Amino acid sequence: MPGNSQRKGAVRHKGKGNTAGSGGRVRRGLEGKGPTPKAEDRPYHKAYKAKQSRDRQSTTTTRPRRAAGPKGVGPEWIFGRNPVLEALQAELPIQAAYVAEGSERDDRLREIFRIIADRGMTMLQTTRNDLDRMTADGVHQGVAVQMPAYDYKHPDDLLAEASERPLFVALDHVTDPRNLGAVIRSAAAFGADGVIIPERRSAGMTAAAWKTSAGAAARIPVARATNLTRTLQSYAKAGVFVVGLDGDGDTDIAELPQAADPVVLVVGSEGEGLSRLVREACDTVAAIPITSSVESLNAGVATSIALYEVFRARTTSAQG
Repeated sequence: MPGNSQRKGAVRHKGKGNTAGSGGRVRRGLEGKGPTPKAEDRPYHKAYKAKQSRDRQSTTTTRPRRAAGPKGVGPEWIFGRNPVLEALQAELPIQAAYVAEGSERDDRLREIFRIIADRGMTMLQTTRNDLDRMTADGVHQGVAVQMPAYDYKHPDDLLAEASERPLFVALDHVTDPRNLGAVIRSAAAFGADGVIIPERRSAGMTAAAWKTSAGAAARIPVARATNLTRTLQSYAKAGVFVVGLDGDGDTDIAELPQAADPVVLVVGSEGEGLSRLVREACDTVAAIPITSSVESLNAGVATSIALYEVFRARTTSAQG
């Protein structure tokens, strides 16, 4: 029926009744609200943002700086069926696993699924385009896993948490992650308390380093130093004997008198050896005797020999 506002779909219009007064709200709104705040006190004014920036800079300059931060460079992607399977078999710390929709299942992919399930993880299914994006268009063969960023120790914390007679290894510009992994494995084998690496021009805790360590990276902490020379000087002040390794060293590493004391072994790269400032920070420089037919040893091998000699000397001292 026309005019029936109760029918379905009708819009009911309410009649305008008595209009109440504003209660003084309009008048009060027109009154002054006090003095205008300064520009630097108004949150959306550029002067306010500039003042906040100055305050932050002032706080930063007065705050004491630590030698290094604990964060790594970010999560690392491992992709491709063989690399992913090898990473899982090596028990690398995987935080996520992805498979592209419609991927053909071969023996490798079935084994990847099995290991992921045994770990209590879920294989996340995604599109091939998304997997391309995650791996920066890498050849992923439909599967990829992600490692979390490594949680580096601070050198001061490494020293504070060490044993009564600590043994450390410091690497001076060793850039091959496989050498780093080998050093970590030897450090675990011979009772070292940790490994120190520089923040720059050094291999980090990548998948290659984890894999070469054969699981030892889960037990041996790695610290990262902003300035390795200053870190070694700080360790020396704390009573740790700093021993550099070089072919022209003054002492045979097998005859190191301070082997039973707190020691940090400093190892340089195979090509360059110890840098000048790092060498000057050493209390002594020891050598590993080798035949003239071999010019040098790589960092992983040299560290393993030096750690064994220190371990042997400490064991002999304890038995005596």
